[in-house]
Amino acid sequence: MLQALIFDVDGTLADTEAAHCAAFNQAFTEFGLDWHWDDALYTQLLCVTGGKERIIHYMDTAQPALNQFALMGREDLINRLFHLKTIAYVRHVNDGALNLRPGVLKLINEALQQGLKLAIATTTSPVNIAALLRNAMGADWHAAFSAIGDGSSATLKKPHPQVYLDVLAALGLPTSKCLALEDSNNGLRAATAARLATLITPTHYTANDDFGAAMRVVPDLAEVNLAQLRSWHAQSQQTTSFA
Repeated sequence: MLQALIFDVDGTLADTEAAHCAAFNQAFTEFGLDWHWDDALYTQLLCVTGGKERIIHYMDTAQPALNQFALMGREDLINRLFHLKTIAYVRHVNDGALNLRPGVLKLINEALQQGLKLAIATTTSPVNIAALLRNAMGADWHAAFSAIGDGSSATLKKPHPQVYLDVLAALGLPTSKCLALEDSNNGLRAATAARLATLITPTHYTANDDFGAAMRVVPDLAEVNLAQLRSWHAQSQQTTSFA
């Protein structure tokens, strides 16, 4: 029987990617770079998980002129850009610009009322998680989650399953009792590599991803309740090798 829900954050709990993209661009501007990530480019960059990793990938593939920053060093440049980006993103969230996706809070409350454990498995940073959920759920948001895996503890980013394996160990539950909720192919690959049945709620940025390995794909959680999740999950355990 289903005993825990494990949520991804960016794209799953909230449709955050446009805010992340805007924060990256603000950081580039503040630092004096003429880089700009438009919607199409950012969609491509989402194949890389992790903010710093995304910057590195862009630097390596776009090969921008960095002569004026040569004395600073590559690692320092990346760290400073990511710091500026994080500040911009948190400010955006604190201004109330982001809400949880439809049905998310309802499902969280229903799961808690029925005694399920909740967890987070994400590659985003702790400060980003806290900013989003503090605004959406209140100052005691942390109490709702039995385990939290994030970018500070999982050094191997999705699609590697490390963050899911860490969260499963913290929950102390077998994979057959847990369900992952994701929005992207990278997230799906990470969850299924950890042998987790996975529900997908795509966003604008991930609509064209391959979700063939998903337990089910739904537009959002607005029409999804815990009884449905239990039924879908039970069916998945009968038809896959996750059990």
